[in-house]
Amino acid sequence: MSAMFVVQSFRQGERGRLLADSPVQANNTNHARRMAERLAQHKALVVAFMRESNPKTGEYEEAKLIEAFGADIPEQVREMPRA
Repeated sequence: MSAMFVVQSFRQGERGRLLADSPVQANNTNHARRMAERLAQHKALVVAFMRESNPKTGEYEEAKLIEAFGADIPEQVREMPRA
């Protein structure tokens, strides 16, 4: 299994809608957390998560939350299993 660390940020769109930015890959859990903290200073929502995968079989495990920042974190993010 191989771990993938991702930071996904969102900006505020019209009528309060969240618009996803391009996801950014991090090197490890700490890198993802630090990157998310920095982005959270000027983004509406930032979610850092990790996902284990097997590149040979294409199998992916459920994403695990590293950290989430934002005034209104969606319930589905808050309920993610923690990394």
